[in-house]
Amino acid sequence: SLAHHYGPITPGTVLPENYTCYRCRNTGHHIRNCPMNGDKNFQGPPKIRKSTGIPNSLLVEVKDPSIKGVMLTNCGRYAIPAIDAEAYAVGKKEKPPFIPLEQPKCESKGDPVPAEFLCLMCRDLLGDAVVIPCCGSSYCDDCIRSALLDSEDHVCPTCGQSDVSPDTLVANRFLRQVCVMSRLSCILFIDIKINRQQLFCYFCPS
Repeated sequence: SLAHHYGPITPGTVLPENYTCYRCRNTGHHIRNCPMNGDKNFQGPPKIRKSTGIPNSLLVEVKDPSIKGVMLTNCGRYAIPAIDAEAYAVGKKEKPPFIPLEQPKCESKGDPVPAEFLCLMCRDLLGDAVVIPCCGSSYCDDCIRSALLDSEDHVCPTCGQSDVSPDTLVANRFLRQVCVMSRLSCILFIDIKINRQQLFCYFCPS
């Protein structure tokens, strides 16, 4: 496993075909050999969430990584949920002049998303939830793995424990199942609401 090596990656090491450097978001090199490592002023592009838990049949591939809601598929391609693409298309259609303009409707739920379903780093619904062994906190796999690899001493962002190897992260299967079901429920809920032009979802902040 590449995560075993805390020093520079050995020359000739073959990276997975879809590996993307967590620092600069480019392919072809490991984060430890990123050409931007020595540039203190470098600000990498915003991190893009993976589409874990969403079937490919519910995704639409896009070319522009700056599109709102874009995700990274397991093939290393950019995509957005099909329902987002449909909502955009519906929003672009002009209404016939004889139909009065409707006031946008808003719905709200009384209860926020439970804190235990949120990543402690990105504050979004957990994706590929994992537990860090030092303090038992749960994070998105991408978030905590990036934080540990980016940290010189591999420090836990919650308790400050150093020398925490990414290899020691343990999958939180319960939270993974709950969050996957939540995302699927979100898509189905919006799909029903879109015909009423009410794009509210309990689990989506937008």
